[in-house]
Amino acid sequence: MLVDTGANVTLLRTDLVQKLKEQLIYTAPNISLKTATGEKTEIRGKLDASLECGSRKFHHRIYVADITDPCILGLDFLQKCNFTVDLEKNEIRTGGEEIPLFSANVQHSKSCSVLAKKRTITPARSKCLIQGVPEVVGQFRYAVTDFPSHASQKGVLVAATLVDLEKEAILV
Repeated sequence: MLVDTGANVTLLRTDLVQKLKEQLIYTAPNISLKTATGEKTEIRGKLDASLECGSRKFHHRIYVADITDPCILGLDFLQKCNFTVDLEKNEIRTGGEEIPLFSANVQHSKSCSVLAKKRTITPARSKCLIQGVPEVVGQFRYAVTDFPSHASQKGVLVAATLVDLEKEAILV
């Protein structure tokens, strides 16, 4: 299961729907979503299911699509179920329970910095997408952008986002 704060909705891979006993609710044809790599994939349907996180079960509407990961926990689920994502401790928390994001035997990947392609000034209390480029070209295909520690001191929050480094410009 992948926790993705950049995903607006929670997704389940199409082939896993048959393993669940929940009834698939078909959606109108030609409804698609844009993936983190910029590709489009069609929504196959939706279902109301129980998700087990830690020792608790949560009921949530999940969209079904042809995705790589078995399940993507999106921002809709995290907000509805009052989860806090702690990237420093690599855990999510809800109701006083701490749930690790990585198992203890997983090696953490190397860091990759993404730099702004040009100087950008944004007004207070606003958000925007800016173009960025990897600091070191050619070492990685995909990366998760992170915000620098000095940015939060200035009241700036940069969302962690999965990006495809082979693109000409990266939206940050």
